Amino acid sequence: MFILASASPRRRALLRQIGAQFVSITPAVDEVKDGERPRDTVICNALMKARKVAEEYPEHAVLGADTTVVLNGQSFGKPQDAAEARHMLSALEGREHTVLTGIAWVVDGRAYTDAAETIVRFAPLTQKEIAAYVATGEPMGKAGAYAIQGRAAIYIEELRGSFSNVVGLPLHAAAALARKAGVAMEDEDASA
Repeated sequence: MFILASASPRRRALLRQIGAQFVSITPAVDEVKDGERPRDTVICNALMKARKVAEEYPEHAVLGADTTVVLNGQSFGKPQDAAEARHMLSALEGREHTVLTGIAWVVDGRAYTDAAETIVRFAPLTQKEIAAYVATGEPMGKAGAYAIQGRAAIYIEELRGSFSNVVGLPLHAAAALARKAGVAMEDEDASA
């Protein structure tokens, strides 16, 4: 069993999907918002989250993650309000952007970090479509103001890379890094 250092219901759902045995604890950290290099920023945030929880529970392996959407070098985190969500979606519509997720395992005081990158192409959208989507409330609490696993799926023209990364946790990358850290993410006793 390990600890997920996150409050994200999407990350918990992804881990349950693969049969992971974990508990979730929300770390109280001040995330870095606008670092020079988005990849370094998401890794730094993921590591801060994992280390914060590992301080309290040093006997457990801890997984931290942080996701951002990047367009032309600008990072889009979670929108603060509907106006910001509309702004983000207006910038993304009809264009390609990158979704970056930093992952960090802290095991016995040692840190293992990586990041996953997925390219997403949004379809062109009208302001009316954007306003209707924002009105659903789904964009709130999501990096880039959209949920690929939700209603926004109809706006995605193309995806290159990990789908689970766009949801919030690149499962393949997290599992590969877990193996390096000596952590079993899946329930090894589960029968098929």
